[in-house]
Amino acid sequence: MQQKRNIQIIEWEDLDKRKFYSFGVFMTMTIRATVYPATLIRTRLQVQRGKSLYSGTFDAFFKILRTEGVRGLYRGFMVNTFTLISGQAYITTYELVRKYVSQYSDDNTIKSLVAGGSASLVAQSITVPIDVVSQQLMMQGQGEHLCRFRLNSSTETGKSKKMFGQTRNIMAQIFAADGFRGFYRGYVASLLTYIPNSAVWWPFYHFYGEQLSKLAPSDCPHLILQAIAGPLAAATASTVTNPMDVVRARVQVEGRTSVTETFRQLIKEEGFWGLTKGLSARIISSTPTAIVMVVGYETLKRLSLRPELVDSRHW
Repeated sequence: MQQKRNIQIIEWEDLDKRKFYSFGVFMTMTIRATVYPATLIRTRLQVQRGKSLYSGTFDAFFKILRTEGVRGLYRGFMVNTFTLISGQAYITTYELVRKYVSQYSDDNTIKSLVAGGSASLVAQSITVPIDVVSQQLMMQGQGEHLCRFRLNSSTETGKSKKMFGQTRNIMAQIFAADGFRGFYRGYVASLLTYIPNSAVWWPFYHFYGEQLSKLAPSDCPHLILQAIAGPLAAATASTVTNPMDVVRARVQVEGRTSVTETFRQLIKEEGFWGLTKGLSARIISSTPTAIVMVVGYETLKRLSLRPELVDSRHW
């Protein structure tokens, strides 16, 4: 039974779309820049054999910082910024599907699950080619021996052309080896990772928010409760989907073609503990991501409210 204290969700029809998209680009870019180093570390941990390079998340952070500098933590970042497009596609799909499903069901869990999964499907279709290139760039440096493609020495000179020269170099190698399909390597593994992750995250986010609202004082700002609910949902979703994320990373970086064969080899070589590789880095990266995303997203929606609805929402 709904209670007055429950957090009211701002729906698609409540928004001024021009404000929503203008603020949304800035929010997405801020999130990407904040969590990118943890994403890079997670990728290297997942691809390494055993503990051949790093013993854990913090060991990886300090070794990369010491040997490659701060720039090493942002390898492939410029390519990754193109995921701004997929970010906007994700948000739009999520909100529109929620609106569509609400015609058939008032259950928020169903709306969140279906909309989250659908949004991830659309976003991954855009994101996977970007991920394939950026992950190859992430692995350069200490981890370059673990991936299929290495930068030619000629691309390392000339600062003005270095950044985009490296990207072109990797893209040319991928296309020469695998053709256009090479940019969608690991697409199925990505869908099997991120559709469940997104479908799980949204219902748990609203669930944790509702439970916290019942425990918190009546004058507690909703934004604080949502900022706590976000990381809790992210940790839950990360734990559930991490095994598939390890497989996805190896398929994309090592150039494998079979998800099931990659899964079998991982179990054979490293046991079931191999399925937890990068989990701590993933949770560490997802926690600030979730806080920034939730605070940013909920603030974005409030700032984008149609003028006549501004006073109707409790912060």
